[in-house]
Order: sequence, then C-alpha cells, then structure tokens
Amino acid sequence: MTTGTDTAIRSAATIVEEYFASPTQSLLAWVTPFAEEVAEARLAGPLTRTRLDALVEPHALTTLALRDAPVYGAGFIAAIDLLSDTHSHLAWWQGEDRRQLVLASQSVNKENIDYSALEWYRVPMETGRPHVAGPYVDYLCSDEYTITIAVPAEVDGERVGVAGLDLLVSAVERELIPRFAALGHEVTLTNDLGRVVVSTDPRCATGDSVRGGRLAELPRLTCRGVALDVIVDAI
Repeated sequence: MTTGTDTAIRSAATIVEEYFASPTQSLLAWVTPFAEEVAEARLAGPLTRTRLDALVEPHALTTLALRDAPVYGAGFIAAIDLLSDTHSHLAWWQGEDRRQLVLASQSVNKENIDYSALEWYRVPMETGRPHVAGPYVDYLCSDEYTITIAVPAEVDGERVGVAGLDLLVSAVERELIPRFAALGHEVTLTNDLGRVVVSTDPRCATGDSVRGGRLAELPRLTCRGVALDVIVDAI
C-alpha cells in the first residue's frame, strides 16, 4: 500500500466512523431512560401497544429532528411477547410529516411479523451492542435501500427490544460521496457481508457484491465502532 493510498483509506474510515457515531450516540442517549420508563409502565399494569407507543413517540420525534444525520424513520421494536396484546410490535415514526407507521393498514399480516430473524433486530439483541445493518430494501417502511442503526434496550438485564433509526442510502450517498471524492481516490463503502453501500466508483452500485471481483484485491480497512469497511483504489 502506497503512502497516498494509506492516507486515503484511513481518512475514508474516519469519515465513516464520525458520520455514523452521531446517530448511534443519539439512540444511546435515550435508550436507557426509555428502558426505565418501560420498567415503570410494566409495574403499573399490562404493557400494551398503545401504552408503549406513547412512551416511544417523544424519543422517536427527537431522533427524527436530528440536524447532523438524514434520519428517515425512528422508533422502537419490542421484544417478542413483551406486550400483553400482541406477539410483536414496531412503534415507528417516519417521513417528512413524521407520522406513525401503521403496518396493518398497508398489507395483510405485516403487523404479525416476527422481527427476531431480521439483522437489525437480531444482532443487537444477541450481542447487547449497537449495530449498523444494510444496505437492504426496506419493504416494511420505505421500499428503498436503507441502513438501520439499532441499539438494545435492557431492563434489569432483560433485553426488552431495540431502539432504531433508518437512513435512506440515497441520502447517505449525497452526504458521503463528496467527502470521499475529495480524497483523490475511488472509495467504496461496504458492509461486513461484502455488499456495496455507496461508492465513488461508477462501476459499483448499492447492493453489489465485492467478493471475488476486482475490489476484493484492493486495500480494505474496517471502520471502528461500525460493521462497515472502506476500500480504496487509485484514480
């Protein structure tokens, strides 16, 4: 790796680390007090969807109002069977109008989805740590390529669900591509499965696999605190 390439890849990693740190910290800032609110609500009686939604809404709206990240959606995904009146529940607000998402009105059985198998829910619930999932086409919420950041909520050692936010890849691309381009190298951001998130390389599209191809042979660096890698190539 040349000196120029080494500088570029480290700079690219720093850009990514700083970009995702702020929205992640915003979730961490409210997930602990929110978990305490959930604990108090459970002591007061059965925890229902309506009661949970009332607890989540102010935190979701605060997250949607973040100025340093293009947050499209935010909210909380309850642990399976946490609530007394449903098996699973997504308390979620999104869009420019910041309205609550009502899955049941969109498609049959969406309200009965078992979120436990989905990466953005499963990984933070299993590890107890924040996780960045994507890119994936979000058929639940936006029908667009999406990145989800999620952090677990715990009550006395019990994980009661995850707080999360969505970033549309199109918005992330608008913000990151100019910063990458200024480094003087082609920069490709991938997830830990080797799928392209965004890239300054016109030959790369979101969702492409870099395994076994040209990019697999190029310098790569894992970003600290986020399950994403940067790959650089000289222009």
